[in-house]
Amino acid sequence: MYTRDPIFWRAGAVSSLTVMVAILIALTVNTIGVISTGGANVPPYTVINQAIGYVDDDSQHEYVPTIGGSDPLFGHVYDEHQAEALIREGKLVIQSRACLDCHSVFGTGAYFAPDLTKAWLDPVWRQMWEPMTQTHTRADAMVAFLMEPDKYPTWTREMPNLHLSRDEAKAVVAYLKWTSSINTNGFPYGFQADPDTPKGKQAALR
Repeated sequence: MYTRDPIFWRAGAVSSLTVMVAILIALTVNTIGVISTGGANVPPYTVINQAIGYVDDDSQHEYVPTIGGSDPLFGHVYDEHQAEALIREGKLVIQSRACLDCHSVFGTGAYFAPDLTKAWLDPVWRQMWEPMTQTHTRADAMVAFLMEPDKYPTWTREMPNLHLSRDEAKAVVAYLKWTSSINTNGFPYGFQADPDTPKGKQAALR
């Protein structure tokens, strides 16, 4: 019978493999389009020049980032290459100081200290750190804290002084502002953003 013919089974296996490979390629292309910088879920690096908010989207039943009007980081408008270089430096600083030994970003790392995925949007910067550091912007408060965390002890778990330079601290802040603009499908769950953060115009981050 034909069902005993090895050629039949070999052809069936090749056909199945071909279909699965085609599906895998299609899914990979779609995923890359969603998670790549400038893709559906990940804004371009120049988003650090804009106001970033976080709202509950009823249609998706989860919180999503919003991209508003002009809000230059440290009062400077970065072009595409400058923004990318600054954010990459911030990521390298986080890696070089082993920040993920205590913190996590996008679910990767430890949970001894707060998750940093949406750190830029945390209301604690305006409510606590701006007054404590005697600064007037979220970005400046973050820089002041990152440079001398041991100067502002607040909880039983204190962040060690990592001896960041001002430029390194600014780069970390740029990285954290960018990560806060990424649509992480509601992650981290339960995070509540600063209510004073401008809602802006909801970006196409879905």
